[in-house]
Amino acid sequence: MRKIFLLALSLFCILALRAQTSNLIFFSENGERFSVILNGMLQNDQPETNIKVTDLPAPSYKVKILFDDPKLKEFNKTVYMNPGTETTYAVKFSKKKGYSLKLMNTYPVVNESEMIPGQMVVGYQPQGVSTNMGSATTIVNNTTINNNVNVSANGMGNNVNVVNSNEGAGSQQAGSLTGMNNSGANSANPYVLPDYNGVYGCPRPMSPGDFQSAKGSISSKNFEDSKLTIAKQIIQSNCLLSSQVKEIMLLFTFEDSRLDFAKFAYAYTLDIGNYYKVNDAFTFESSIDDLNKYVQGFRR
Repeated sequence: MRKIFLLALSLFCILALRAQTSNLIFFSENGERFSVILNGMLQNDQPETNIKVTDLPAPSYKVKILFDDPKLKEFNKTVYMNPGTETTYAVKFSKKKGYSLKLMNTYPVVNESEMIPGQMVVGYQPQGVSTNMGSATTIVNNTTINNNVNVSANGMGNNVNVVNSNEGAGSQQAGSLTGMNNSGANSANPYVLPDYNGVYGCPRPMSPGDFQSAKGSISSKNFEDSKLTIAKQIIQSNCLLSSQVKEIMLLFTFEDSRLDFAKFAYAYTLDIGNYYKVNDAFTFESSIDDLNKYVQGFRR
């Protein structure tokens, strides 16, 4: 009896843990074949028109869509999810904006969902997959290479080796794929904040569009604890300006929440020399003193 109980408990824990992961679905409205890159790592081994990535543990990802047709321009977007949900995006084209992702719907994850004909389903690969792409557009050291290549997206360092190419294109050896971690920072082209001469705490801030999406996700929560949890989850994979930290702090009602977030966000702030500006979000002097002590004792 005890063994049955322990087995049932283990199964319950596994199911509960799995329920916290999320799924992402991408499909092209006009049938364009594409590949999905999450946080710099390729997820599908061949381009498709409908791709479902399952078992995603994080609440946000940097998404890059690479088209099989080299004439179509790839694009990036940061997407946010609630744990245990399945979110669908359409790869959409408009004359004004070009290609972009349009949010279609979000539903709770169903453990035994119906298989959709023509949909590629892949489990999340944090280290990426290897692929032999046909006519591919791959960003290697900020250079677009349009030819038949054998790409290996391996390891945590976002390394990509172009093994061979078609005749006339020449053979190329490349170092690193332009990653999406830390908002796409590239050491060869460092971000410089205008009118700022202080120390940089992280490489590159969130884009205005991504930041507004993040604020919307935080504001949508009804409870203070939920807002704080989502806010921390979002910035763990991003880089903020001091002014952006202050804006998020003002989304919280209670002083304790603002102080908690200000301490947590310091490690993910670009212009740490301007961090004194977040003090304007506090009501009490004691909060400013508490944050100042934390900053002084912080070790990067």
